[in-house]
Amino acid sequence: MSSTSSEHSYGLFIGGKDTPGTAGDRQDVLDPATNRAIGSIAVASADDARHAIESAQHGFESSDWAGGDGAQRTKVLQRIARKLEERLDEFARLETLNMGKTLKESRGDMGFVVRTLDYVSGLADKIEGETIPVPGARLDYTLREPLGVTVHIAPWNYPLLLAVRSVAPALAAGNAVVLKPASLTPLTALAFAKLAHEAGLPEGILNVVVGSGGRIGESLIADPRTASVAFTGSGDVGRRIAELAAQRFIPATLELGGKGPVLVFPDADLDRAARGIAFGIFGNAGQMCWAGSRLLVHASISEALVNRVATIAKGLKLGPGSSDGVDMGPLVSPGQLASVLSFVEESGAEGGRIVCGGSRVTSAPLGDGNFLAPTVVADLPSGAHILRDEVFGPVLAVTTFDDTEQGIRAANDTRYGLFASLWTRDLATALATARRLQAGMVSINEAPVTFPQAPFGGYKESGLGFEQGTDAILQFTRRKNVVVNLSQPKPAKTS
Repeated sequence: MSSTSSEHSYGLFIGGKDTPGTAGDRQDVLDPATNRAIGSIAVASADDARHAIESAQHGFESSDWAGGDGAQRTKVLQRIARKLEERLDEFARLETLNMGKTLKESRGDMGFVVRTLDYVSGLADKIEGETIPVPGARLDYTLREPLGVTVHIAPWNYPLLLAVRSVAPALAAGNAVVLKPASLTPLTALAFAKLAHEAGLPEGILNVVVGSGGRIGESLIADPRTASVAFTGSGDVGRRIAELAAQRFIPATLELGGKGPVLVFPDADLDRAARGIAFGIFGNAGQMCWAGSRLLVHASISEALVNRVATIAKGLKLGPGSSDGVDMGPLVSPGQLASVLSFVEESGAEGGRIVCGGSRVTSAPLGDGNFLAPTVVADLPSGAHILRDEVFGPVLAVTTFDDTEQGIRAANDTRYGLFASLWTRDLATALATARRLQAGMVSINEAPVTFPQAPFGGYKESGLGFEQGTDAILQFTRRKNVVVNLSQPKPAKTS
């Protein structure tokens, strides 16, 4: 792989140490706002993947991380949280530089990581078994034990947040972790691993390798020492990971795509709804699995609501995420920009009307970056491609409905089921509709929002399993049943 002279050089993190990788391959890491190199990263080989697994296995077996008191894991995780809190702005700036989102968004992400660490740290000493009544003089009980080595494959849209969302509970449960961040955005994951080691995490308990999913990711999952895999990303890759995990009968948690419907009823507060809708599609430049990307609005208020959202879109300030006053940063890469533009162009050919945006920003000083004007597309036919597949960009697709039944049918007419939202002043309508929406998460009169203690996952092709909440830590344990015969032996017969 090619490399240019860059300001910073990054290695892999294996066994508590920086390592250059065995093959010596490197790749540039780019700033999406300029497409200029900000550093170069070591690219892992299959040998490096094996080394990371070996390091994790050794750390799991030789340290007391798994077998020791859960309260000790609590203390370490809390120290990691405090260190990250102290360096929050530094991590936010690194995230913005590497991924492109605004500093405000990156700071919010880092704050969520801190809250996640605090939340799961409180669960580390509360992994409990149970006693089960059984016949006879027996004691029957269960144990919760860590799995061993867990593999985590994180996406590029929330590089550290979505990595720690699964890594933290795995660590809290006593596992050793191998993390593969996205090749586009690996920098905060590497920095976090070093910080965790400085905070007292034993050597080998958290390892980070960077490389292609097809080569490194598959090597990690196929390794016989890997006990589980957590993945956030596309459906196609998720299917492949599910196949690999099934071949070895190991658990897989998959958080995949979404095509979130936003239903707006005639009695909704339109100003409030417009602000929430804009936040839910233009936040993070629309690069969110749970983006509210389909606006389903009652025909009687469609024009008024669409105009409000378009006004907000036109008023957003675009620019590098590190610049003051910027509302929306660039897309993560030229390839992602091209993909999103293809959806917009196709929607026009299918009869959609571009209300605003719809084109790349080519004027200085943003012309070298991956900037797309916030876009609203209306008057779409029901079968339009942009209504059915995940765009992963700042593009809102709009259709109308005439009654509640039609709106719910349209909302559920998707192979995804991650997130949905609805806007109405009528509580009965809100609760009845929420029950019928085929989505793992529903927000009422609110933009997409979640918390570390709330489950995050979806229906249908949006994945398998849930992350966050109390159940998140249990999925990184295995349950063992123990039965003890307490009866006294019968006295031996005498002649």
